[in-house]
Amino acid sequence: MAVSVTLPALGESVTEGTVTRWLKAEGERVEADEPLLEVSTDKVDTEIPAPAAGVLASIKVAEDETVEVGAELAIIDDGSGAPAAESAPAQAEAPAEEAPAEPEPAAAPAQEAPKQEAPAAPAGGAQGTDVVLPALGESVTEGTVTRWLKEVGEEVAEDEPLLEVSTDKVDTEIPAPTAGTLLEILVGEDETAEVGAKLAVIGQKGAAPAQAEAPAAPAPAQEAPKQEAPKQEAPAPQAPSAPAPQQVTTPAPDPAPAAPAPAPAAAPVTPAPAAGEADAAYVTPLVRKLAQENSVDLGSVKGTGVGGRIRKQDVIAAAEAAKQAAPAAAAAPAASKAPAIEASPLRGQTVKMPRMRKVIGDNMMKALHGQAQLTSVVEVDITKIMRMRNKAKDAFAQREGVKLSPMPFFVKAAVQALKAHPVVNARINEDEGTITYFDTENVGIAVDAEKGLMTPVIKGAGDLNIAGIARKTAELAGKVRTNKISPDDMSGATFTISNTGSRGALFDTVIVPPNQVGILGIGATVKRPVVVDHPELGETIAVRHMTYLALSYDHRLVDGADAARYLTTVKQILEAGEFETEIGL
Repeated sequence: MAVSVTLPALGESVTEGTVTRWLKAEGERVEADEPLLEVSTDKVDTEIPAPAAGVLASIKVAEDETVEVGAELAIIDDGSGAPAAESAPAQAEAPAEEAPAEPEPAAAPAQEAPKQEAPAAPAGGAQGTDVVLPALGESVTEGTVTRWLKEVGEEVAEDEPLLEVSTDKVDTEIPAPTAGTLLEILVGEDETAEVGAKLAVIGQKGAAPAQAEAPAAPAPAQEAPKQEAPKQEAPAPQAPSAPAPQQVTTPAPDPAPAAPAPAPAAAPVTPAPAAGEADAAYVTPLVRKLAQENSVDLGSVKGTGVGGRIRKQDVIAAAEAAKQAAPAAAAAPAASKAPAIEASPLRGQTVKMPRMRKVIGDNMMKALHGQAQLTSVVEVDITKIMRMRNKAKDAFAQREGVKLSPMPFFVKAAVQALKAHPVVNARINEDEGTITYFDTENVGIAVDAEKGLMTPVIKGAGDLNIAGIARKTAELAGKVRTNKISPDDMSGATFTISNTGSRGALFDTVIVPPNQVGILGIGATVKRPVVVDHPELGETIAVRHMTYLALSYDHRLVDGADAARYLTTVKQILEAGEFETEIGL
């Protein structure tokens, strides 16, 4: 039976996606919920799991091609169903048809027919209660298994936490729906499954061995041809496929005294290594990428996941162990003040440009080519704010649950100034020949993420105090760095702030994003001697905390005088530093 693989909805505002990489080739076998391909959108990169087990019969969308949500990506032939339709039913019907032709062995086929049908039911997995991925939110359509808390064969109690699942909205534990033994795990760690997908099977303890007998098939398989050679020749070439275990388990119940004897001897010898090799052979793209970035050899990593699967935590631990393995090399740089600089593994390589970098590049080129951009810079003394922050940061962190960085002060000053200078918080509607002056301040905060620069939006920032801005900034930055940001969190900005000084830059000529007319760049805060006009001492030199603020703007709407007035207002608010009440001083 053919199963269609389609592009799922990946967010309310996402209408299309680009296939970046196929993880399976045509003709390869895939398991249900196993990662099948990687898809990139302008908001998020994700893996698409196989909706069913089988053989990847046809790929409809090639790599680097873009399709709309709901489009057909590939076709999977039901790997367990298609061969079963050709072999298992054929065997079941053959004895019935041959019975009249061969009167003497008629009784044997009559008994074998039900024996072959009995194993066919558990061929897809152990019998018991299914553990499925529940709905975890209105817009959540899939989740990734991050950790199994139980292993196959362990006892579980009803409602006992069974596994941990991560989505783009929440991380949670999935409880066991019933008490019993964990018979089978269908979705491995770091694999993604859709809501409603079957994750595992819980049943009675006696049902677990039924699953273990399937790999022990090779011993009985050799006895079966001796009794019915003509009937075993047809399915013999399909021995590696899914129906093979069904044929093997059929004769096992017949010779009750003989079959169990070779089964235990064969099970530890052949199937166990095969299962280990299968787990070691496949790692998720996330783990593979993490290993490449940290120069970790996956062959030397011992997996702690179910069945020995390598998890991202194993790669991180291996990378940390490698850093600590050379104390002599680490001691040499410690003696010197110069930082140790290691050569990047990207040197000398030509790699494919990630989809996210293409999107960022296209947006930047669109902004530069579509606007008349230039930058104005002012210098600001934020000594009062830094002293205020040092006094309040400990109590603030305990009260609000987030750290008090200088960033919320800059955001607060910027949005207050936007209310007085709406020309900087506007949009040019080129098609209509109009200008929209916004009555709300939705501020995009540029965040340096692993995949590239991302800009989540603080909605209604003009209505928030310092604590509200600090909490919202920390929440959005955390979502970006843990890949849990949603498309809705990235849209609707009317103005943007970029803290380029967080990496030590004094100032930067930041680029105004599309559909906006201004962006504020915050430079590094440095201590240096400054001439201060003291009320009693007159002009004197003092060490002050100084920073540069750079406003890039679209000159089609914002004039240099407008930019200067806006920056002056921001400067006055920051240097006045009247934030004591908001931070609890």
